Amino acid sequence: MSDTREQFKRWLESGEARLQQVSFPQRELWENSPVPVADPANHICGFIEIRGPITHEQCEAAYQRVVERHDALRTSFLPGKEKPLQMVRNSVEASMPYRELKAGEDLEEVMREETYRLPFDLLQGPIHRGQMIRRGQNDYVLPFAFHHSIGDGWSLGIFVQDLCTAYIMGLTGLKKAVAVGMMGLKNSLPPVGQTYNEWAAAERAFWQPAEVASRMDYWKSRLAGSSMIWDGDATLGPLERWVSEIPADLAAGIKALTVTNGTTLFSTLLGIFQLTLAKWTGKQDILVGTPVANRNKDSVRETMGYFAGVVPLRGQVDPSRALTDHLKQVAADTLDSFSNATPFAELASALGAQGGQGKHTLFDVRFALQNHPVPDVTLPRISSKLRMRSTGTARFDLACEITADGDALEVVWLFRKGRFPLAEIRDLDKLYQTILAGACRSSGTTTLMTASR
Repeated sequence: MSDTREQFKRWLESGEARLQQVSFPQRELWENSPVPVADPANHICGFIEIRGPITHEQCEAAYQRVVERHDALRTSFLPGKEKPLQMVRNSVEASMPYRELKAGEDLEEVMREETYRLPFDLLQGPIHRGQMIRRGQNDYVLPFAFHHSIGDGWSLGIFVQDLCTAYIMGLTGLKKAVAVGMMGLKNSLPPVGQTYNEWAAAERAFWQPAEVASRMDYWKSRLAGSSMIWDGDATLGPLERWVSEIPADLAAGIKALTVTNGTTLFSTLLGIFQLTLAKWTGKQDILVGTPVANRNKDSVRETMGYFAGVVPLRGQVDPSRALTDHLKQVAADTLDSFSNATPFAELASALGAQGGQGKHTLFDVRFALQNHPVPDVTLPRISSKLRMRSTGTARFDLACEITADGDALEVVWLFRKGRFPLAEIRDLDKLYQTILAGACRSSGTTTLMTASR
């Protein structure tokens, strides 16, 4: 440890590294993670499928260029008196170990054991890793893992786009001419409009105590008397993942219902989700958390980092109410809550909602409609596709994440197996889709009780 301290001291004195306060999302992660912050449950994971003639050397060089562009990828964390400090280095060496998939090996297990589930050293860094796995001739998989403190779901999409651009930068001759001239692809990675730590500093400057206090009247009124859906402490442990699909015909019906009601796809899916949870649990007061990207400014739309915040969304399910009225009320309430969004760490602290084991006591269910860019990038003679595996959702007992998948909608259920057997999650998914279908068939005066049959 003394050698590490001396090394850090040299970096700081020479200007090779600098210390920064943590951002609001990072602070919320440290304060509300029900598992140790370094636990792999707090990893953002995914992999890129690549088919075409690429080399390990070119991929590793591209990875290095991406690390040079984003200060979040050069960040580690030092313990502080009350909260950690970020240590941002000027340069970090990025390595991408290479291996071939052997006969009989399971690809998912290899990626899970060698990339996704290995813990990071948050002190030493780097707190991201990549690997290159060859499945066959011109057939590769690049799994990646990022600690949630330096990335979010949107960041993984940026990473793929930047990695492909950085790969083009390393091409020469005809391949580069085709990529840039004929395909119109980017050939440079200029500095981002605003670095992650510049954004974090601006957020800290804006969210002074008076600004936070100005939002508290709304939240105290909005959340008065609310409670988590399940009683007792969370059942800790990793989240299990199960995926289903809302077929294209039902997805089209949901979108048509949204247009008819003049609402949004998110509020329609959320309103039916509230109704589903009410029927499943027997409770009519439903409070969930939903992520917000916090990337409203163009200057950070290409910046990697943990920007995402969480907004509590509360709904009252009255079985005698018309479905149309319920969905319109959900849309209005959602807009109000989004317009009063406050850094969650500040909100939980102001409301006295800090629970035991680092878990807040506001809500235990997450609902999300993922709309961050997920690029499929085509290079000369090369195709690639990003697939997500984990979004670092460690602070909930149940999560429903919906993503467009062509004309259909992919539904990812994340759940703690100690609380919910997989059979229950399958039943919950079936109930959700049944009520969605009933809502699409309903008339404007159909009640929630009728729609949920």
